[in-house]
Amino acid sequence: MVLGLDLSREASSIQKRIGYLSQRFSLYGDLTVDENIEFFAEIHGVRGFCARRDELLAFTRLVPFRGRLADQLSGGMKQKLALACTLIHTPELLLLDEPTTGVDPVSRRDFWTLLSELLKTGLTIVMSTPYLDEAERCSRVALLNAGRLMVADTPAAVKGRMRGVVAEVAVTPQEEAAAFLRGRGGVRGVQAFGDRLNVVLEEASELEPMAADLRGKRFGVEAVRIVPPSLENVFISLLENGGWS
Repeated sequence: MVLGLDLSREASSIQKRIGYLSQRFSLYGDLTVDENIEFFAEIHGVRGFCARRDELLAFTRLVPFRGRLADQLSGGMKQKLALACTLIHTPELLLLDEPTTGVDPVSRRDFWTLLSELLKTGLTIVMSTPYLDEAERCSRVALLNAGRLMVADTPAAVKGRMRGVVAEVAVTPQEEAAAFLRGRGGVRGVQAFGDRLNVVLEEASELEPMAADLRGKRFGVEAVRIVPPSLENVFISLLENGGWS
């Protein structure tokens, strides 16, 4: 069921009420920004679309580029144009397929700002993303692996089910320290995040003994502290422990 309609029997009615944005830019590069939106308006049977187009161009901040060919837009601007085309018929449900993959960090932030504004209008958004920091912004998140659902809940509830506690450790040399910690009792897992290690401990009381063991092995421990788990911590923990739901 989608929007209260049976997908097998009422697909055409559903199609009129949903918008879909693919991961790969699929608009026409030899058409201008204006022409692409006009084309999608005609596909969806939107009459008198000019006011709606102007509204969407202002919303996506593409007004200065409305005469530019789509092929001449940056990656982030292309995704904004694709979003405008997807919204031209004012859908009730928006489906986004990894829309920020390959987009620079600033454009990702701008795109999420647009999505936040859309949510305020009552639009429902279902989004897939490989970036778990993006998933943290959602009201509900489902973690999938190999097509299997591992867990689905609010981000806070998912993180609350993390087994053990996460310690952030700044230590050198990092790789050797990670190998040592993986063989240490009381450690559930070790993950590298930039210049820090996230060490999943059985108990918070293991923090100081772990730091002492690292120093005893002549590792340079610069900082160690307990941090809240991230969705990425939870996802990796699920994979390492065979998953649960």
